[in-house]
Amino acid sequence: MTSPLPSSASPAPAVRWTPRLWGTLLVLCAAMFLDALDVSMVGVALPSIGADLDLSTSTLQWIVSGYILGYGGLLLLGGRTADLLGRRRVFLVALGVFALASLLGGLVDSGPLLIASRFVKGLSAAFTAPAGLSIITTTFPEGPLRNRALSIYTTCAATGFSMGLVLSGLLTEASWRLTMLLPAPIALLALLAGLKLLPHSERERDHNGYDIPGAVLGTASMLLLVFTVVQAPEAGWTSARTLLSFLAVAVLLTAFVLVERRSPGPLVRLGVLRSGHQIRAQLGAMAFFGSYVGFQFLATLYMQSLLGWSALHTALAFLPAGALVAVSATKMGAVVDRFGTPRLITVGFALMATGYLLFLRVDLDPAYAVVILPSMLLIGAACALVFPSLNIQATNGVDDHEQGMVSGLLNTSVQVGGAIFLAVVTAVVTAHAPADPTPQAVLDSYRPGLTVTTFIALAGLLISLTGLRTRRARPSVVVARSTVQEAHADRVPVRD
Repeated sequence: MTSPLPSSASPAPAVRWTPRLWGTLLVLCAAMFLDALDVSMVGVALPSIGADLDLSTSTLQWIVSGYILGYGGLLLLGGRTADLLGRRRVFLVALGVFALASLLGGLVDSGPLLIASRFVKGLSAAFTAPAGLSIITTTFPEGPLRNRALSIYTTCAATGFSMGLVLSGLLTEASWRLTMLLPAPIALLALLAGLKLLPHSERERDHNGYDIPGAVLGTASMLLLVFTVVQAPEAGWTSARTLLSFLAVAVLLTAFVLVERRSPGPLVRLGVLRSGHQIRAQLGAMAFFGSYVGFQFLATLYMQSLLGWSALHTALAFLPAGALVAVSATKMGAVVDRFGTPRLITVGFALMATGYLLFLRVDLDPAYAVVILPSMLLIGAACALVFPSLNIQATNGVDDHEQGMVSGLLNTSVQVGGAIFLAVVTAVVTAHAPADPTPQAVLDSYRPGLTVTTFIALAGLLISLTGLRTRRARPSVVVARSTVQEAHADRVPVRD
């Protein structure tokens, strides 16, 4: 049995945005803002952390990778936990853990403790991200109201990332510990406001039990996949360790799929992936974030290592992209209502690929206004179009009791795509590293990596084009339901 999902949502009844509704959205935006802020701030602070704590380069890598491991590895579990135990409860508990881990991260005096605090922060973000997104999609009805809320929500990620680059450049001048401590009071304020403003969400009472084997296999496979990809450039992509690790990931994922197909209450209902629009959203998220992370990594190296720009100067160079996203936030919902997500995602990927191609023109004496600024503006416009549209497309037509699951899937695609494609870009650049590292030779070694990011964006464009063709050929999209869901369609929700 299937249920039709219109490709463009029908107009929702006019609903006044009350102060409480705005407050709810702002609390959720604060958590999204913090996730992006934390990721961008720590990168600039790494040299100071290494000097203060006497850490090697490989240990410093794990300050970033530890967060990615916790975040990307537990998103599937975090999304389904929000559905089962209540989105409000899961969000608030995880936000409290995030605040505590931020405080500890700024006070520790050893590398292993700092890495542990980063892992815990990533773990907590793996629960706040899908819970926050699913609170929005269950609070705001599908259509213009939800589109506007999601546009504002996803814009906070770009704003947080851009502000994090600037703030880290300023705070690190005083102490790297300030970059770790800054999220703590913001998270605490959001937690206190959330206790007052977040609506009590429905959770499943008759949910066919907890999928413990699926949770173990899903979490283990994602943790091992992220760990393998992060370590592959250092261990070697063709080393026995890397190949055996990928083989173990394949075995775990195969076992996970078999368990989910037989489970009466699966961690991930595989039937949701029979929908073409859902698959395009997940693959698009991987291509979008993977290409941008690879570009940002190489552009930062180019500006700081080759041009000699300071961390603050580099952050200001990226700022136009984030500013463009922030300025367009309140308008994107109406744009989505008018043109639909498939068209906006397609246009966005085209702009992103064009921006990367323009950046390939950089040299050792670039004219910022002629080369770098146009690239940043194109990439910023792409982010403004693609990221909100992917979130809307992934969550439209999904029942409330599965919003956490789908949100976890989308965030997993984002993080896994970022980890995989950053590792690929790094490997390509390393393979072209010059024997004589003159500035021009180093710049030439970056170009193949920039070319890879362009091809990733073009792959996203091709994926989105299939959505346009499907939309013309068929006015509706079908979301498959499992026989288990049909048999238990009368499950009774309770409030957390």
